[in-house]
Amino acid sequence: MTEIFSFPPIARADARLLILGSMPGKASLDANQYYAHPRNLFWPIMGELVGAHPALDYEERARILIANGIALWDVLKSCRRSGSLDADIDKLSMIANDFVAFFNARPHIDQIFFNGATAEHAFRHQVLPTINADNFLLRRLPSTSPAHAALSYHQKLQSWRIILEATDVC
Repeated sequence: MTEIFSFPPIARADARLLILGSMPGKASLDANQYYAHPRNLFWPIMGELVGAHPALDYEERARILIANGIALWDVLKSCRRSGSLDADIDKLSMIANDFVAFFNARPHIDQIFFNGATAEHAFRHQVLPTINADNFLLRRLPSTSPAHAALSYHQKLQSWRIILEATDVC
């Protein structure tokens, strides 16, 4: 198993909502970009919702998220993982990012959206006991990972539309 580390957040002090993944996969780590796997649906969905289309360069997509009050990060700061899937994460090796400092620097965030079950589970077990949960509305969305093929793109997109309500983007 290899020890891996997540990226810094894409976030500004005035962010209003946070989207959390668990830990970047191999393609993302290699590219040093969130959701870099070509079949991951995160950027196509963000393209539909806020204009952060996958055809744009990564810095422009990040700028669009920020402009819409969206912060993007991962629950885990580090872990050991044998492959690229969340299921490959050694649960005993998980170390969470510093969410106390993150939320102190971004006091307007009041909604947290999880990109899949692993991100939600890790947050609830690793982070929730360390913060005041009364300040946040927590919602799990279907994973955009190509490994989560139970739902179609359109079904995932429909579920992710809740982001529009949270950001007041129409």
